[in-house]
Amino acid sequence: MMYDSQIHINGREISIGSPAYFIADIASNHDGYIERAKELIWLAKDAGADAVKFQHFKANSIVSDYGFKHLTAKMSHQSSWEKSVFEVYEQCECNRDWTQELSKTAKDAKIDFMTTPYDYEAVELLAPFIPAYKIGSGDITWIDFIETVAKKNKPLILATGASNMDDVERAVDSVLRYNSQLVLLQCNTNYTGSKDNFKYTNLKVLETFAIRYPNMVLGLSDHTPLHAAVLGAIALGARVIEKHFTDDNERAGPDHAFSMNPCTWREMIDRSRELEMALGNGIKRIESNEKDTSVVQRRCLRFIRDKATGERISKDDLVSLRPAPTGSLEPYMVRKVVGKTLAVPKSKGDAILIGDIVEEIC
Repeated sequence: MMYDSQIHINGREISIGSPAYFIADIASNHDGYIERAKELIWLAKDAGADAVKFQHFKANSIVSDYGFKHLTAKMSHQSSWEKSVFEVYEQCECNRDWTQELSKTAKDAKIDFMTTPYDYEAVELLAPFIPAYKIGSGDITWIDFIETVAKKNKPLILATGASNMDDVERAVDSVLRYNSQLVLLQCNTNYTGSKDNFKYTNLKVLETFAIRYPNMVLGLSDHTPLHAAVLGAIALGARVIEKHFTDDNERAGPDHAFSMNPCTWREMIDRSRELEMALGNGIKRIESNEKDTSVVQRRCLRFIRDKATGERISKDDLVSLRPAPTGSLEPYMVRKVVGKTLAVPKSKGDAILIGDIVEEIC
């Protein structure tokens, strides 16, 4: 299977060699008001997000009211909702008539506009407005739908929460049959915001993905508090980061409590950019900002007595002391120096330099 090691969204390269791309998932945090949705777009831009994302679903095409009312299994975060699951989804719908205006607002704010479609109608409706599609974790087994999105030939971001590796491979295969522009996200879909969720985030799955799909663009869709998991994911190779975004964690609604707000989002971005600088490229070298330090902290071979031109050097003539000026011979070279003849006179305390020896030192 062929897949791209570089993904481009609105001309922005996303790859292992590029900075992480941050998606602020506004989701249902618009609370049913377009003006709130537009304000959140601007706030996300100011906080440093690269993209804003909404979720386009209709309650009657994503959940079964009957099914949830007759569900005997324990629900996760939905158990705290005051209304029925169907009613909450209904009130959280992103009005499809807003699409053009939200897209324009994002363009004015100079931030990418995305969404997660949850039905075939949304896939078609959104195609002219978005540079990439996101498929949520809950649809990872809906292969017909995944293939429909893949055929749109736009970058496709696939979340893998509440799934096993068989589910992931099935979904990845279905994308790659039609589209090589895939971003694979590790995800845990517990939305309670509990600190206990850190132990289920399983960031090392990113290493498993990297082994199974070398050079594929990877990322994290995260619902844990603040940004510790994000920093860990970036260190492990994630280059797309998705977190929920709101302006106020105290607002009523299913997503506000565990979302990032403008202050915590900015902190996450700033720390992430510091981490990216700190990661480097993996080449071990003396860095430009430590060249002076390498002189003052490293040792070189120095004489403990005066030596005349033509004298041979013995081990007893030498000591290893700081500093080590450029061109001086370092302690590991002592065996190559002993027995050699001096080409110049040296005083007690002098460093041995490369040109001080008559014979060539190999």
